Amino acid sequence: MTETAIEGLFRSARHTARHLEMRDAYALDDDYRQWTAGDRFDPAERWPWWIQLVSTTVARGVAVQRARVVSEPVSPYVRYEYELTGPHNVKAGEDVRWLPRKQASALALPGNDFWLFDNESVLFNHFAGDGTMTGEELVTDPAVVRLCASAFVSVWDRAVPHERYQPL
Repeated sequence: MTETAIEGLFRSARHTARHLEMRDAYALDDDYRQWTAGDRFDPAERWPWWIQLVSTTVARGVAVQRARVVSEPVSPYVRYEYELTGPHNVKAGEDVRWLPRKQASALALPGNDFWLFDNESVLFNHFAGDGTMTGEELVTDPAVVRLCASAFVSVWDRAVPHERYQPL
C-alpha cells in the first residue's frame, strides 16, 4: 500500500497536527446515507486506519486538534459529523472543538480547509461544490503557514470543546 500525503505528514509530525474544517457538508457518500437511514455503524470498524494513525501519533506526544466552523442550525451532514466525533475522532485521541459560524465573522480565514503540521507545512483540501474532494495541495510558504496558524488559533480560542458543544 502506498502511503498517502496525510499519512506521511502525520508520521513525520513532531508537535502538532491541526485541522480546520469550514464546510457544512462534504461528499454524501454511502457512509453518510447509511447513518442517516438509521444504520449506526461503529466508526472504529469502518475506518480503523484513521483510529490507528491518530492514536499512534498522539502516543508519540503529538497534539492532534480539529476545529470545525459550522452554521447553525447545523446541516444534516454536520449533525452526522457531530454524532461520529466522540466514537471516532475523540476516541482516536483528537481534541475537537466547534465554532458557530456567526462567531467567526471577525476572523481572517483561508478559503479552504487545511491540515497544519508543526506550523511548518499546510495541506489544503480542495472540494467541488457538492463536497467531493478534488485534490490536495501541500504548501510550505512561510506566509501561508503563518496565515493558517493564526487562523487556526483564532478559531480554536473561540470554539467550544466537543464535550460541551450542543448543536442547534
